[in-house]
Amino acid sequence: MNRLLEIFLAQETDSSYLYWGKKILVAALIFVAFWLLSKVVRYFLTVWGPKFTSFTATDLDDRILNRITPPTALLVVFAGIYLAVKSLPLADKAHTVGAGIAFVLTMAVLTNIIYRTIDETLVWYASRLADSDRGGLDKQLLPLVEKLATIFLVGTALIIILKHFNYDILSLVTALGIGSLAIGMAAKDTLANMISGFTLMIDRPFRIGDRIQLTTGQFGDVADIGLRSTKIKTVENTLLIIPNSDLCNTTVINQAFPNLNTRGRINVGVAYGSDVDLVKRVMNAAALEIGEVLREPAPESFFTSFGDSALQMALIFWVEDYTKLFPTTDRINSLLLKRFAENSIMIPYPTSTVLINKEQ
Repeated sequence: MNRLLEIFLAQETDSSYLYWGKKILVAALIFVAFWLLSKVVRYFLTVWGPKFTSFTATDLDDRILNRITPPTALLVVFAGIYLAVKSLPLADKAHTVGAGIAFVLTMAVLTNIIYRTIDETLVWYASRLADSDRGGLDKQLLPLVEKLATIFLVGTALIIILKHFNYDILSLVTALGIGSLAIGMAAKDTLANMISGFTLMIDRPFRIGDRIQLTTGQFGDVADIGLRSTKIKTVENTLLIIPNSDLCNTTVINQAFPNLNTRGRINVGVAYGSDVDLVKRVMNAAALEIGEVLREPAPESFFTSFGDSALQMALIFWVEDYTKLFPTTDRINSLLLKRFAENSIMIPYPTSTVLINKEQ
């Protein structure tokens, strides 16, 4: 009887060893098959991939292909490890831990592939923006987009992983939604400025370095366009900080658009009896003596009105850079005084004539 029991136990042990041997062999074959598949995928992406992307006019697909080739091959290997572990008849806890680790690693590699694709696309687009002189948009908006995309990818990967381990994510999503609503209500002004900041970055009514003028009369050069506010460096070398929502809801004059050329105007009064044609010629010639004044469009002089004590004249001229308008105006004014004196053109003082009726 004992002999029969020993034979039966020996057969059971041999059967158990045989069963485990088959399962381990199957798992090993699965891993080897996926490992060989990763080599095929890497070869295809490295050798044949560039041949397909060569038909496109842009190099974006080549850059993305170069970035995602290593992690894509690694993804196939981790997928093989996950399926191999799933095929093993392990205990529930060991099976959950092993398959869970393999699944987390697979998700991490997949998230990395998506991140590399987005990052390379944004880098490529930023280089195009820099070449097209879009006023620093590549340094303002794109880093923010990359951060938001990273947060979204990580959050999505965490939700998928939690769902895989049968965690209830509905309560987590509900709590996040309620929390976001409360934060939005408490920080509505900040959110309004942030949305306005996105609008300014996308619509581009002005760029960093442009000189803008507000409806209040203040003007200066744009130093920075942030999410909450825009900083303007005034001509007095002070920093004017304006909330973005205010800029989006007001009229702004951009002196640097469509180009840096700007118009100057000088108003001057000459004495009654002066030769108006001579005054115009002298004013135009004086403007052309200044090197900063553009020859095209040429300076023009106009007889604008009859003043109380003078004939009102106006000189219109253009300079190539709005930052040179004030010093150019100063030089023209100084030269006009000299040329008027040489041509006996008088600039009269304001005078008044009082008539007295002696009969009253």
